[in-house]
Amino acid sequence: MKYKVLAQFLREDIMLHAKNLSYKLPSERELTARFGVSRQTVRRAMLDLETEGLITSRRGSGYYAANTGSSSQAQIAVITTFTDEYIFPGILRDMENVLGSRGYTLQAYATLNRVSAEREILQRLINHPVGGILVEGSKTALPNPNLDLYQSLYKMGIPIVFFQGSYSALSHLPAVTDDNYAGGYRLANYLIDKGRKNIGGIFKSDDIQGPERYAGMMAAIRDKGLPLPDHGICWFDSAQRSRLVDDKDTTLLSSFIKEHLPLADAVICYNDEIAFHLIKCLSDIGKKVPEDIAVASFDNSYYSRISPVPITSLWHKTRRMGTEAATLLLSILQGKNPHSLVLPWELTERQST
Repeated sequence: MKYKVLAQFLREDIMLHAKNLSYKLPSERELTARFGVSRQTVRRAMLDLETEGLITSRRGSGYYAANTGSSSQAQIAVITTFTDEYIFPGILRDMENVLGSRGYTLQAYATLNRVSAEREILQRLINHPVGGILVEGSKTALPNPNLDLYQSLYKMGIPIVFFQGSYSALSHLPAVTDDNYAGGYRLANYLIDKGRKNIGGIFKSDDIQGPERYAGMMAAIRDKGLPLPDHGICWFDSAQRSRLVDDKDTTLLSSFIKEHLPLADAVICYNDEIAFHLIKCLSDIGKKVPEDIAVASFDNSYYSRISPVPITSLWHKTRRMGTEAATLLLSILQGKNPHSLVLPWELTERQST
């Protein structure tokens, strides 16, 4: 049910802000607008969290997290791109579950996928060392000017584990990543086997996951003997993503539909967030999903379940990104020498295809 999905998101959001002793949750109005649910659904989710003792209600002010502080002395820095992006609360919660049980606390930093912000954070950690670093690289599809700072931290003996995206120039540092090429290949094969012959795609250009997912999709189309859909591909960057999610500016998707999808009968999206907004834009112009165009994506997040048309999506069945990254870092802290991991995808089929 939608209130349960929303309640789980809010639990993860509270975990993300665990160091903020007075963290205020988004308002009812903000949540109804963001998730497209009724106020009754929001209030039911809040009631569940109050019953669990996770939040308190302050008359005329809103809802606040309860008991979010941490007492551990050991610090692990977690550097992400966007802490407000939908998958990261869950990743941080899983990291906390692994490391918190061993007495560590997490310091969360956000780069907003800017190498300048990444540099400032890394310099801060050089000046104020921590026990270890879990990091999602910034603009991992592009050359990175901060490799010198990563090397300095490595020489200082601070364990570093990359997750989601890493840098080829730092391949000697362990990483936990998705098998994005195989994921793109699998989704394209799946859609072709469902009878879709004209597949478009929309991918993020400045993170390595986008090119990898694109490469897998195109390889599957090629191997099936179908024409490569050059005109059906759209690329977007972090700034365009922020305008879509934060400012509700749908120019990116409207242009994609108009310029790249006139002949498409299916589309592979970079992630559930993009797929969710794309389905709404398609509905606004009278396009039916999946009758007119099928939509598939990555992450199997709450977006895939609350979408007007639930989304077929890939996910990690047995191993989660945050859990594996934290476990790998913990192994290094315990003196072991673990190897990088590539996580396989599983497919959850829903009504969008």
